[in-house]
Amino acid sequence: MTAGRASAATAGQPVAAIENPHGCSPILLICEHASNHLPARYGTLGLGPDALESHIAWDPGALGVARELSRLLDASLIHATVSRLVLDLNREPSAPDSIWTLSERTTIPGNLDLDAAEQAYRVREVYDAFHDAVDAFADARHAAGQIGAIVSIHSFTPVYRDVPRPWQVGLIFNRDERYARHVEAGLRQDPALTVGMNEPYSPADRVFHTLERHAERRGLPPLMIEIRNDLIRTQDGQASWANRLAPLLREGARTL
Repeated sequence: MTAGRASAATAGQPVAAIENPHGCSPILLICEHASNHLPARYGTLGLGPDALESHIAWDPGALGVARELSRLLDASLIHATVSRLVLDLNREPSAPDSIWTLSERTTIPGNLDLDAAEQAYRVREVYDAFHDAVDAFADARHAAGQIGAIVSIHSFTPVYRDVPRPWQVGLIFNRDERYARHVEAGLRQDPALTVGMNEPYSPADRVFHTLERHAERRGLPPLMIEIRNDLIRTQDGQASWANRLAPLLREGARTL
């Protein structure tokens, strides 16, 4: 494992961890919401242990799926090491939900009334540190002709604001639909699956920032995969979904 530059906000630990940096796959995997870790600087942000284990702090199961995909595909993986409660890496820093004060129905006391200096500090030490590391890695792979697509791995809750979500998996895409449509066709071979296309989120919800910055800007096919988190809570669930997705991602990358 290698890592991006260290950050003062995380007590000298890198915000971006890079696994399998010499992977042969043309797919670069990214997992922005991989961790619920809060560096000591932030304490608990005023939250209890249940909240810090919940979806508001991270995407449960997403890193396990991403790591297994990295192994199956021999793909490089870049993932965050800090909770999105500090700053959401998949948002523009100027977005109102870059630093959450209310997530669904949970207030984050430690994020209330932040002054401009603290906001700028988090942008510099978390957002910039992560995305600069992704840029440097992707630029080097792109210059060497070793990157053909970028895929980000996420998870979502079965119920949101008391409304059940019917999908087991969602494929999020923007103008370039090719990769999403290829993976969709493969997933729909299983009649037991309900596949969401730009569900439960879409780029209109401002969830496509990472792929806009790192894939679309380079002219690379982007794909965001959302898996319902109750299906990937365990290692067996993570392995099952990685094994389901890996051949579809591999074949899709070959056709792009």
